[in-house]
Formats: sequence, structure tokens, C-alpha cells
Amino acid sequence: MTDHAALLSVAREAVAKATGIIRSMTSFSVAAKGDRDMVTDVDLAVEDAVREFLARETPEIGILGEERGHQGDKDLWWALDPVDGTANFARGIPLCGVSLGLVDGLKSTVAAISLPFLDVTYTAAEGQGAYAGEERLEASKATKLSDAIVSIGDFAVGEGAEAKNRVRMALLAELGGRVQRVRFLGSAAIDLAWVAEGKLDASVILSNQPWDTMAGVLLVREAGGVVVDTDGGDHTVRSAATIAVGAGLRDEIVGAIARAAG
Repeated sequence: MTDHAALLSVAREAVAKATGIIRSMTSFSVAAKGDRDMVTDVDLAVEDAVREFLARETPEIGILGEERGHQGDKDLWWALDPVDGTANFARGIPLCGVSLGLVDGLKSTVAAISLPFLDVTYTAAEGQGAYAGEERLEASKATKLSDAIVSIGDFAVGEGAEAKNRVRMALLAELGGRVQRVRFLGSAAIDLAWVAEGKLDASVILSNQPWDTMAGVLLVREAGGVVVDTDGGDHTVRSAATIAVGAGLRDEIVGAIARAAG
């Protein structure tokens, strides 16, 4: 049986180490790694340090990192984004974070997200609630779209981006005339943490990279929110998209996405 409490302690320490590195590296280089995609030497330094720490503390658990790929066990593994929101970070925009989730089978069971420049760490373990520091989180209770602030994930880049972005444009039109506000924050970790915290009423990320999403998905669920795929079914690591929302707006948000996908 997995000891979630012990692994949460490991995750918390791992993101604290990552935060220290991010704050200490005041100069860095930026390199292209794909179409309108980038990596900094901070991303690489953080991932290498966290991998080394996790390999020492939890050698039996695999790890998937955004920059270095998957190593070890593929049934129980850490999903790590060393700097989620690299484009923001590279421009000095403080909306970025370190995201670390433990994936057991198809779902996450332990989560830690640190926002280095906002000085907050979010944590969750399955069945034990979600927290910002010591404060327990509660997702939005909104039931009307007109009261909702909804974040939308980044537009697609690379192969097939044009077709994917037509759906995003349609979704903007669908939500823009109905919700209180639409936001683009540029970090899936922040999108999901803030849905868990009730700062956002929903987050629509029309992709599902595990390093971006698996920690935040658990935060939302443990805060009483729901996370689904585009068809409204429960989100898993195999989902195509990550739609996080307060329970009272689930049907409204899923319906808006269906109309946009048309």
C-alpha cells in the first residue's frame, strides 16, 4: 500500500529544492526546442536536481519529466514539470511554477505545486484534501456562467496547430459573450491550482501533458471540484484534454466545449 503521507513529504521537499534553484539563477540562457517552444537552462537544472533527489528518496518509483523523458516504473511514477510557464519565466513574468504529481495507474494520488515568485506551495494527497500552505482549499460553488472567471490554456503550436486552434477560437467566442471574464495565464499549474483555490471557476486546457496537469488535477478534486475530458468523462492520464471546474458549472463548461468543437 502506498504511503501517501510520506510521499507527500518527499514531493514537498522536492518542489522546495526546485524553488530554491529557480530563485537563485538570476541569469540564464534560452534555447528553442520546437515551433514557438523553448527551454531555459533553469528548466534543465531544476529537472536534473529533482530527478536526482527523487531517485535517492524513492528509487522504486519512476519519473517522467518534461525535459528528460520517462525513466523507471511506468505504473507508479512522478510527473514533473520543472518550470511550468517557461515563456512567462523567460520574460520575467512571475506566473510560473514547479509541478510534481505522483501517478498511480491512471490517476494522481500525491501533488505539490510551488509558485516561486508568488511564494505559495499547494499540496494534496488522495482523500486528505488540498492545501495552500496550511489553508485548506475549496473549489468554486458558482452555478452561473455570468459569475464565472474561466482560464483557457495556451494555443497549440507545431504540427496540426491550425486545426486545433480553430476550436480554441470558437471556444473564446462561445465563452467570451457569456462568462464574467476569460483569462490566459500561461501556466497549467497555476490554472489548476487556482481552480482548486476558487480564484478561478474553471480552466479549459485542450491538451493533457502529464507533467503539466497531473498534480493540479488532484488539487482540484481534493478541493471539491471536478476534472473531466472533453466528453465529460472523468479525466485520467490518458485523456485528450483537462477541463477543471467547480461542480456547479460542469455541464455548462462541457456544453460550451462541445459547441466550440461543433
